[in-house]
This record gives sequence, C-alpha cells and structure tokens, in this order.
Amino acid sequence: MVTLAGMTPLQRYIAEEIGTDHAEGLLSRREALRRLSLLGLGTPAAVALLAACAQRSGTPARTTKPTTPASSAPPPGTATAVQPTTAITFPGPDGRTLQAAWAAAAQPRGGVLVIHENKGLTDHIRSVAGRFAGIGYSALAVDLLSEEGGTTTFTDPAAATAALGKAPQDRFIADLQAGVAELGRRVPGKKLGATGFCFGGGLTWLLLTHGTRELAAATPFYGPYPGDDDITTATAVLAVYGALDKRVDATRPAAEAALNRAGVPHEIFVADNANHAFFNDTGANYQPTAAAAAWQRVTDWYAQYLG
Repeated sequence: MVTLAGMTPLQRYIAEEIGTDHAEGLLSRREALRRLSLLGLGTPAAVALLAACAQRSGTPARTTKPTTPASSAPPPGTATAVQPTTAITFPGPDGRTLQAAWAAAAQPRGGVLVIHENKGLTDHIRSVAGRFAGIGYSALAVDLLSEEGGTTTFTDPAAATAALGKAPQDRFIADLQAGVAELGRRVPGKKLGATGFCFGGGLTWLLLTHGTRELAAATPFYGPYPGDDDITTATAVLAVYGALDKRVDATRPAAEAALNRAGVPHEIFVADNANHAFFNDTGANYQPTAAAAAWQRVTDWYAQYLG
C-alpha cells in the first residue's frame, strides 16, 4: 500500500476525486474506501484523505446522493443528428495497438480528439464523439486502457479507474499524440482540436505543455492544470470550469497564467451553479443549463478556430 506522498500526481488527482465524491454524497464511505484501496492507498491514508476532502468541501458528507436536475431538453448536441461511432484500432507507440471510437462527419469541417474521464471509454464519451460528428467535426476517442485490453474488459468501473491511476502519465501522452496523428490521417488537410473531460481535461492541458503542435484549438473541461508548466503550442484554448468545483478551480490561476505567458488566443468560461463533471448527462452532477451553455461555447470556439 502507498501513502498520499508516494502517489504520482495522476493517482493523487484520482484519489482526491474519490474523496470529493464522498464529501459531496456521491459515494458511501465504504465504497470510497474500497476505491482508494484499489488505487493502492493504505487505510490510514485513505481515512485521512476523506476527512481532508470533507473539510475542504465545507460541509459534512451527505448520506444520500443528490438528485440530477430535471430537464425536458435533450443533452447538449443531441438535438441534431448524432453520428454513430465505430470501434477501430490503429498503430500506437512502441508497436502497441490502440483501441478507439471513431465518428465520421458526412462533410468534415475539422477533427476533434475526445479524451475520456477516469472511467475509461464509456458510452457517454462515444456519444460526445458522435455529437461532434453530427455538427461537422469527425471525432476520435482513444481508449487509454488499450494496453490493459480496453475499458470493456473491466466489469468493475472502479477497477478501470484504478488501472488508469496506476498507468504512467507518459504513456497517456504518447497514446493521445498517436490519436492526434490518426485523426489527422482520417481528416487530411483539416484543422484539429481536442476536448477532454475531468481526467481527460487534465490530459488536454498536458498535450499543450508537451508540444502537440498539430492542435489548432482545445477545450479542456474542468481539468487540473499541471503545476507551473508552460504551454508550448500555439493552440487557441477555451477552458471550461464549474463555479462550484473548488478542487479543480484552485488550479485555474495557474492555467490562466500559462495561457497569458504563451500569448495564445484564449477564454475562460466558468459555468454558474455547476460542479465538477457538470457536462456528463449520465452523472449525478449533470447541470443541463450549464452543459448547454458550455456546448454552445465549445461549438462557437471550434467554428472560429477549426472552420
């Protein structure tokens, strides 16, 4: 078992997300401790983490899950034709084979790499890829658990999350950069963007700090910024946050400072009355109004910078 101090930044991010979900009543104490154990965190450290997250949230952990806000509107991007996704494979780094979901636009205006949350390549992420294709951007969602056999090999979603937490960060960056290259081959001559959510939002930032120059635009959703690293691309960035997401919002000043240093076109959108993962219409934090506003901003951003 490891301690918090012995965790990689990626493991710590996932561990803190589990602790925050418990503090906000999304996970029982038993389930939170089980998931932290799967990450390799010892019981004393896990108990301390849950207490720290509860204190940071400013409210005692709830014992019931909040109710997803009712809405008669369809999830953002689904009012128009959502294109189907196809399971594909393509060559990855070091001779590895990568799995992905591919959604082709009828007449592509550009391409978008969709980067999944810490649950792996889920139906929700496939849907997002299909939504982008429906508005003219062919989309590719790489399964970052390809080396482990793919997300579908995990019957326990918490085990998939733990596997992502234990994989090296450099592998994710290399796999996603291979995904950008594959996307470029499938939409030749078109500009490319990247949209990531939560864990995937953090990886979107990492693509920008690791010189992924093929990206003309990026829209990270509530992703933690990686320390004080510099952005090394000319990518136009729309950064999306939730006003109630204290944990990730604490990294926003570092992101803004990096964007200003880089001198790239950028905007920061903070959705009112919205928490972490507010865009995910399959999750308990889904906020329909905020999600619709964010989708409109993203589509406007891509129309400006991708075509």
